[in-house]
Amino acid sequence: MNRTAIINVVGLTPRHLGENTPNMMDFARRRPNRMVHVEPVLPAVTSTAQATYLTGKRPSAHGIVANGWYDRDYAEHRFWKQSNHLVQGRKLWEHLREEKPGFTCAKLFWWNNMYSSADWSVTPRPIYCANGKKVFDIATNPLDLRKTLRKKHGAFPFQTFWGPMSGIESSHWIARVSKTIEELYSPDLNLVYLPHLDYNLQRIGPNDPYISIDLGRIDAVVGDLIRFYENRGVQVALLSEYGITEVDHPIHLNRIFRAKGWLAIKDELGRDVLDLGASKAFAIADHQIAHIYVNDPSIQNEVRRTVEETTGVATVSEGSMRRYHGLEHSRSGDLIAVSNIRSWFTYYYWDKDRRAPDFARTVDIHRKPGYDPCELFFDPAKKSGLKFRLGFKALKSAFGMRTLFDVVPLDASMVKGSHGCIPERKDNWPVLIGNFPSLPEGTSITAPDVYEQLHGLCKREA
Repeated sequence: MNRTAIINVVGLTPRHLGENTPNMMDFARRRPNRMVHVEPVLPAVTSTAQATYLTGKRPSAHGIVANGWYDRDYAEHRFWKQSNHLVQGRKLWEHLREEKPGFTCAKLFWWNNMYSSADWSVTPRPIYCANGKKVFDIATNPLDLRKTLRKKHGAFPFQTFWGPMSGIESSHWIARVSKTIEELYSPDLNLVYLPHLDYNLQRIGPNDPYISIDLGRIDAVVGDLIRFYENRGVQVALLSEYGITEVDHPIHLNRIFRAKGWLAIKDELGRDVLDLGASKAFAIADHQIAHIYVNDPSIQNEVRRTVEETTGVATVSEGSMRRYHGLEHSRSGDLIAVSNIRSWFTYYYWDKDRRAPDFARTVDIHRKPGYDPCELFFDPAKKSGLKFRLGFKALKSAFGMRTLFDVVPLDASMVKGSHGCIPERKDNWPVLIGNFPSLPEGTSITAPDVYEQLHGLCKREA
């Protein structure tokens, strides 16, 4: 087997490859490399796409039906959980290890990255203190690797990985760490995740001219990694998970359900908090898909009609249709709604912004019952004196005082890009680029097919 590096360039699509990405274009044109389109899995979101690539299975088999879902046993939502035990099925490196005992794998910032059978892993993992303070940090396997990486590269710039300050610095840090892992351990398989394109493609949209700058920045990082790995005799493939398309219509299913009397809302210190277990029906929103859970079966048909009649909803599936879409799993909603390409689902359920829960205006990916792309923005209404207020809050936090970083807006119209549904145009699909001789240039494969291509690449002579 040949040592291989799979570089996951999040959000990269064929439309992005051109004058702004000379390094990736050079790699794609180099013989015997091929660029192929990947028909994204449904939903085309981070956790689902990665689990599909690494198992060769659809969500009905591997169980990652979105980035989050409703846990019926706990009567609580589960969002952005890290355990690899959630991914059901044999992983790529486990398959290769069966064929070559001693085969090693480094998994860097891919999701569901904790407690896996990979030999080395690095993943974001804040420390949550008893006084409410959140300390940005990473988790590693083995545990002492964390100390080595922090000493060599400094603290992980978590603020630039997600939130209003997201930017290229986190991808630079991950790239540097990937080099260190290669130099220390020489894994047979390197899985590297570079998130930079994810941010502004959602903030300002894929058609904004500024995206050309982001493309140039991530291209420089990727080009440097390609040269580094190839100089060490490691063959490289580029991969992405989804394409982000322009949106202009947020869909607030939970507000519609509230008007129908289906939500159970608790008053907690003058704020509205959604009680999922006591609600008759509710939506767990994730970009352009919403898993809808119906605790009262007598209203399921009415819920379905209501969702189907909602502007921006393209399809609603239940029963056998969930199986057709590869989403027949106990974690899935009783109904699954997919938006059209210009719409996306919010988790919002409050009627008045002053009643929104305190976490709504913060970066809090675990507490919110749905994905919130508004976490990428600073609230325009609070920009006056923002640096001073943030500095004061950071100082209070440093001294162990409770403080709320309530800087996130509640205006979903600010979001200009999303993903999750399957775009009709292939230039909005993810890509796979590398030495794949069985695939004609420009052909298309399904997301589960990526598994076999990566497996074959690891066994192919460079």
